[in-house]
Amino acid sequence: MEAGWVAASVRARSMAQRRVGAGTSRTLATEPTLDAALSSLQESSYAERLHGVSSLFVAERAVQEACLWQLRVLAGWLPASGTALARAAAGIFEIENIVALAHQLDGGPPAPEPYRLGTLATAWHRLSSAGSREELATILRTSPWKGADGGGRGPLRPALTVAWVRRLAVIAPPAQPWCGAVCVLTAARSLTVDGVLPERALLNLLRPVLGRSWESADSISNFRTALPPSLQKIVGDIDSPVELWRAEARAHTAVESDGFRLLRHSRPGPDVVLGAIAVLSMDAWRVRAALAAAAAGAGSSEVLDEAA
Repeated sequence: MEAGWVAASVRARSMAQRRVGAGTSRTLATEPTLDAALSSLQESSYAERLHGVSSLFVAERAVQEACLWQLRVLAGWLPASGTALARAAAGIFEIENIVALAHQLDGGPPAPEPYRLGTLATAWHRLSSAGSREELATILRTSPWKGADGGGRGPLRPALTVAWVRRLAVIAPPAQPWCGAVCVLTAARSLTVDGVLPERALLNLLRPVLGRSWESADSISNFRTALPPSLQKIVGDIDSPVELWRAEARAHTAVESDGFRLLRHSRPGPDVVLGAIAVLSMDAWRVRAALAAAAAGAGSSEVLDEAA
């Protein structure tokens, strides 16, 4: 194992230790207001980005920016052989940039300031110059995001997300279960919530993971039994489409648990770094859920309770 991976692994474990954590996140969710929850994060790794924030949208964005910055810092410790892993992980932020730009090109409001990916960008430096939805689709087809362009029509997020997690699973094999969960939940939402078969681009991305039997399912139970046996447990106790959020919350927990396992038991190397990325990403997810609950004055977060 090259020395660069040893140093990166030490740094990764150190960064993961600075997480807010599940218990504190659930406590944040019980705060009576967003301001109170934000005050409780003053000593956290999110504090600098959250300074002066007063709205939920900006707070959630700040948490994401802090998570991306952690990834960029960690990437700076990686040897050259770790660049692909860091870039693949950062793809989730590039998706946000692409979706926001597509919405603007479709006549929506101006896209917010894009996430600053630096050297972790996959194709954003080209995609950001698109002046129309058709041009955006053309650039996507000639980029690592090919297959997720949707022909220049329709929502991009589902196909981009599946394309991203499949790429991550190829570069980092321990992420393969995460890929399966994302594919199952994406297909389930399209088929049982939206009531439509996914568009061709998304189908082509899902089929190598899920097969085709599920495509004719007319209920959650039929959908589940049509999945490959190893993936059925993802929606194992879901009886109705309105309960899919529970499976999604548990999928986040599974990623986090895998991350902790990789941090504890892996030798210095890419698996430790992947573990840290998973733990830090899920921590940001927990904090955003907690802030949303506090902003609503809900007294707790059903999502975090399900993920406990």
